[in-house]
Amino acid sequence: MLKYEEIAHNIERYIREHNLRQNDKLPSTEEMMNEYQVSKSTIVKALSYLQQKGMIYQLRGSGIFVRRTNRKGYINLFENQGFTSLFDYSNVSAKVLAIEELGANEEVAESLNIAVGEPVLYVKRLRYIEEQIFCVEESYFNKMTVPYVNKEIAEQSLYQYLTNVLKVKIGYSDKFLHVIKLSEQVAQLLELEKDDPALLTEEIFHKGNGEPFNFSKITYHYVNSQFYMASVEMK
Repeated sequence: MLKYEEIAHNIERYIREHNLRQNDKLPSTEEMMNEYQVSKSTIVKALSYLQQKGMIYQLRGSGIFVRRTNRKGYINLFENQGFTSLFDYSNVSAKVLAIEELGANEEVAESLNIAVGEPVLYVKRLRYIEEQIFCVEESYFNKMTVPYVNKEIAEQSLYQYLTNVLKVKIGYSDKFLHVIKLSEQVAQLLELEKDDPALLTEEIFHKGNGEPFNFSKITYHYVNSQFYMASVEMK
């Protein structure tokens, strides 16, 4: 996790722990610099990150303010930090369905900008929030970046494993959304019926240098998952 992301998470925690509401004022940039012992540029980057997430807004000459908090349990479609971090106030768990090395097919190869047949690490998991199934997650990792994942690691936060253990600097992601009907196999995993509706997201994660390293497909349980998107001021 980059330093500005760590500071941003600390500010989010401060908002929750102090039960701050919409339009409540946050400490100034200078006060945050002293509190977290970091440079002004790090605080500015953390605040920009939180503003993009829809957590805060800034008024020139007036200060930094809390934006209306999102509804509990809703998934921010602009987020790419992993469910464990996103729902750090809830019990998030994973059941590992598969971990294996595969040769990249055309779809995976194109997404990861590698040759067809190059080795990728495939991880398939069933994800739960508060013991309720909310998605099936399939991830394809370029083995040059992610050479190893075992069951114990996959049962925890892969995002934290990537950033804290493998030191992958995640830059940005591209997300594509589809509304589909469930296949019989996926419906059984989600404990739903074949042809029930579902939201399928396909996401390509890039390092800070722009190199793609992870292609993920997530099929959401249409009853147990809710979503939101926060718009931000265009400057």
